[in-house]
Amino acid sequence: METETKPLSGRIALVAGATRGAGRAIAVELGAAGATVYVTGRTTRDKVSEVGRTTETIEQTAELVTAAGGEGIAVPTDHLEIDQVRALVERIDEERGRLDLLVNDVWGGEHLLVPAFGKKIWETDLDSGLRMLELGVKTHAITSALALPLLVRNPGGLVVEVTDGTAEYNRRFRENFFYDLTKNAPIRMAYALSHDLKDVGGTAVALTPGWLRSEQMLDHFGVTEANWRDATEKLPDFAVAESPVYVGRAVAALAADPDRARWNGTSLSSGQLAREYGFTDADGSQPDAWGFIIAKEKGGDVSVEDYR
Repeated sequence: METETKPLSGRIALVAGATRGAGRAIAVELGAAGATVYVTGRTTRDKVSEVGRTTETIEQTAELVTAAGGEGIAVPTDHLEIDQVRALVERIDEERGRLDLLVNDVWGGEHLLVPAFGKKIWETDLDSGLRMLELGVKTHAITSALALPLLVRNPGGLVVEVTDGTAEYNRRFRENFFYDLTKNAPIRMAYALSHDLKDVGGTAVALTPGWLRSEQMLDHFGVTEANWRDATEKLPDFAVAESPVYVGRAVAALAADPDRARWNGTSLSSGQLAREYGFTDADGSQPDAWGFIIAKEKGGDVSVEDYR
């Protein structure tokens, strides 16, 4: 019964960038499936990152993981600092001797995107643009380079590169030169990692949530998770939005799938995997935000209800 109810019991996961949003939910859902989850980020109860939010910390995330049924371990880590990431991996090795799942979810650049949104490259503050690349690309590369030697020690390891947009959708221009590069890079990184991992029994995928009702997004619309539908009065398409739980369940389902190697190197979405594995969002729905967005771009009469 333990195996049936806790499919990830005994698995060791690292969720890099688990302070809030998708990263936090992924960590919690892995915990609910029985995993031990190391959660990292820069915002702690004693220190706030450049994002400037004090309401979410990695200690809170670790507590939520444990409360969900796993074991959450908070390790303050700046994933741009090689020595910190190396120390993190060495700690996991010393304490657990293995790593089964790496989730690269580091980002924290929304505050940089907002002023750059819709601006041409020469209109974008260069320091801000390069910072996006550091936060969303360089951090992922550093973490993979240092964590994968531990992950490949045992066959069956999984790497999930979290991004914004599917490979299909991201053929479009993503609002700004630097953001476009930042959110396309994880898709290509997953593809490249799939080649490095396939001969050692590992799998790498890119995964995107849909229109995510993250803490920051809810604050932007002035709503909470309890009354989020109020935001649709101003923006009806927000009705296709999904909670972070949805992408969390997507990662847990992937990690528990013994045949997950069939996805190696591909770009996936939470809505796509919900149809494949049968899980739902917290409210029991199965939203497909990217399907809705693409269908609407093609024109015609598109109903949100057809995509959730």
